Amino acid sequence: MDFIRLLDLASILEKRTAFLFGARGTGKTTLITAQLGTARVYDLLEEKTYLRLLRDSAVLEQENPSENALIVIDEIQKLPKLLDEVQRLITKKKHRFLLTGSSARKLKREGANLLGGRARELHLFPLTWKEIGSGPFDLLKFLNQGGLPAIYQSDEPIEDLKGYLSLYLREEVAAEALTRRMDQFARFLDTMALNNGEELNYEGIASDVGMKARTLMNYVEILEDTLLGFRVHPFEKTLKRKAITRAKFFLFDLGVTAALARRGRITEGSELFGKAFEHFIALELRAAISYSRADLPLHYWRTKTGFEVDFVIGTQTAIEVKATHFVTEKHLKGLRALRTENLIKNYFLISQEPHERLIDGIRVIPWQQALEELWSGQWF
Repeated sequence: MDFIRLLDLASILEKRTAFLFGARGTGKTTLITAQLGTARVYDLLEEKTYLRLLRDSAVLEQENPSENALIVIDEIQKLPKLLDEVQRLITKKKHRFLLTGSSARKLKREGANLLGGRARELHLFPLTWKEIGSGPFDLLKFLNQGGLPAIYQSDEPIEDLKGYLSLYLREEVAAEALTRRMDQFARFLDTMALNNGEELNYEGIASDVGMKARTLMNYVEILEDTLLGFRVHPFEKTLKRKAITRAKFFLFDLGVTAALARRGRITEGSELFGKAFEHFIALELRAAISYSRADLPLHYWRTKTGFEVDFVIGTQTAIEVKATHFVTEKHLKGLRALRTENLIKNYFLISQEPHERLIDGIRVIPWQQALEELWSGQWF
């Protein structure tokens, strides 16, 4: 099955250089082949290519002597010093580069040249509802297998997910020496999967895993830098009700989360279904905001007295997510509490109801319709 990815590299690279970050398996190479077939590609995972550019970065200019060439350097974090030559060629030759990576950690730690505003930063995520597109969308399949293209299409997704996690631990974490305690980091990963979508209580999680809170904070940074997870920070602008200040943490893919948590198959109506459904919406919101280049933060809101709204996009849209087929008054409490602050423009409750309803100014909306509106830009 071919997927039409929403990130249009060709149009962006017509004008400027770009970094493209995405976790392993999200489809960066496939996207480059499909959209940038004429570009010269340097894959730093290939030993010969890596050693050639390590010995002499001038190879880039020698092999691309004409002006305004389009050049792809894959896995740029393997050779951060090459970015100095990239910057020189952008200035001298007007070359445009696509610089891809599955980790930003090495670039940050080595103080790599990030091209001083000359490059746009792009992100490629696992497949979204919009990209899977044609035909009926199998929600249960997606909640169980996730959106990594090869695994979504796999006949043996469980085994393939195990292999993916082994590759991540071996090549992203161990090979880059991001931690010396691989056994401890593996336990941490399992714990984070079990706590996916929950508040980051560093002391509590550290106690569960048997490590110091500072070590845990470093491990969370590794997950973010290797693009395996992201934080959703709290919305703290409310005055009438004091907001909690801890962030929530989500892993980047539903299938990877399921494999790490060893939770078995999700079935309709279960507690796991509700958690995975919320995670699914979180991933769609994150991808839609990024791909549309909307300059809006994604937050959540929870008060110290227990009111909660799952997601807040800027000050535009407040969203509660419920897997129920029939919304009742109790499901609306958080949205109503937030509305009294007069800070947010629109209020939605996404559910599995078959038709939209309007309850006291709050739109109760089927998830399919919600995603249609989200991806058409109506919520930004």
